Amino acid sequence: MADITRRLGLRHLRGAPTAHIRHHRSGRLVHDGPGLSFWFRSLTAALSEVPVDDRELAMTFRARTSDFQDVAVQATVTYRISDPALAAARLDFSIDPDTGVWRGAPLEQLGTLLTETAQQHALDVLARTPLSAALVDGVAAVRERIAAGLEAEPRLPATGIEVVAVRVVALRPEPEVERALRTPAREQIQQEADRATYERRAVAVERERTIAENELASRIELARREERLVDQRGTNARREAEEQAAADAVRAEAEATRTVRLAEAEAARSVRLARAEAEGAREVGAARAQAQAAWLRVHAEVDVATLHALTGTRLAESLPHIDSVTISPDVLTGLLAKLGAGERE
Repeated sequence: MADITRRLGLRHLRGAPTAHIRHHRSGRLVHDGPGLSFWFRSLTAALSEVPVDDRELAMTFRARTSDFQDVAVQATVTYRISDPALAAARLDFSIDPDTGVWRGAPLEQLGTLLTETAQQHALDVLARTPLSAALVDGVAAVRERIAAGLEAEPRLPATGIEVVAVRVVALRPEPEVERALRTPAREQIQQEADRATYERRAVAVERERTIAENELASRIELARREERLVDQRGTNARREAEEQAAADAVRAEAEATRTVRLAEAEAARSVRLARAEAEGAREVGAARAQAQAAWLRVHAEVDVATLHALTGTRLAESLPHIDSVTISPDVLTGLLAKLGAGERE
């Protein structure tokens, strides 16, 4: 919308770069172009504002397929006004010189023209297409048909309209029909999901079985190794016991040999000692016998008085040291009597 201001009975218009302004004064074209700015008098001016930017027109309509199923078509048409002068001549793009607002509804007229033209071609192609094919390839077919139909429509170039692009957003059947069509697909998807679940479970069970078998094989191998280890330990223990017994036997034999040798040596030493002692005893006995015999021979040859004297001497030698002895007359008389009796005998 153009920006119009008032100054002292005059009007000033300032247009946008995307708006083509046409100014007629007294039937004569004074200003013509986009993004203009100028002064004018409202009583003598005829103004038109034609948008020259790309515009999007969204449309929604219903169609029926060859098998009598209703579908909803959502499409978008991008267009622009390529000839503003021709469009201003065919459609009412005039604006109020005081407010800058369109007096009519030119864009609604363009929208109706484009929508009805596109709808006509879409209905034509869908009327010859069954619902299943329309849902599969209908979007591309409808888009191509609408684009071709708008390009071949003579009213659009005559109005200065250029179609830039056509897009079909969706092609949907009735909700009940869509649910009915979704059911087999959902069942198939569910079956695929169930099959995938079963296969995943089967794979998991197979893996668990493999893991269990590996664990069992590991346990069996471990038990076998433990058995071999126990056997080896028993063998080592037996071998150690045998070697220990052999070593003990060797030590016992050596000890017995040493003991026997020591006993033999001790016995031999004892025999030698006994023999020496016996020999010494014999020699001592013989010497004593000879001395006793000599002593007896000597005493046999001596008289009794001498023997008595020797006896007294020996007795005196055996007695402890006596400083003095007092002999009473009675004792001396008795001793002398005994000595005299002995001599007489």
